[in-house]
Amino acid sequence: MTISATDLLLYAGALCVLFLTPGPVWVALIARSLSGGFQAAWPLALGVVVGDVLWPLLAILGVTWIVSMFTGFMLVLKWVACLTFLIMGWLVLRSAGTTIASDSRLTRPGMWAGFVAGLAVILGNPKAILFYMGMLPGFFDLRALTWADIAAICFLSFLIPLLGNLILAASIHRAKALLTSPKALWRMNVTAGTLLILVGLVIPFA
Repeated sequence: MTISATDLLLYAGALCVLFLTPGPVWVALIARSLSGGFQAAWPLALGVVVGDVLWPLLAILGVTWIVSMFTGFMLVLKWVACLTFLIMGWLVLRSAGTTIASDSRLTRPGMWAGFVAGLAVILGNPKAILFYMGMLPGFFDLRALTWADIAAICFLSFLIPLLGNLILAASIHRAKALLTSPKALWRMNVTAGTLLILVGLVIPFA
């Protein structure tokens, strides 16, 4: 492997921050957990895994090809990653008090329906697309990655969100109390937005 443990740790930390930021996956997971409990939610979490593996893999392969064609493109992408994290953090802080609404279309019963819902949510999630297609070059030199490096990145990309989603689904009653309290939701969003900004500030020095 060419990437260091520090690089992987920083990336894992960014994944944790991304998971803590409420978004479409949270909405889908909460909706299914409230309607059918953990049994209805875990297939959705598995559907999300597909996108969590697919996006980083496509990002690595696609950006690596672009970099091979344009000199200096990696430096540009690193600053794009920095700026994107700062913008994401600012957007989260700006809407810190916004409540999460449920979508009845996500609550259809059945394991297959849950899996398809998770797949659709992650593939159509702008935050996930933005993160994986724009952020990876900020953490790793994609030109030097080996297949072992790519496997490690993809493994972290699905493991951390999967664990987070399963824990959230298993403790949905407690999560529901937090998400329905405007004060608690505001604190959580402020924390997540601040952490996103901090990650953006660290990237140029990584």
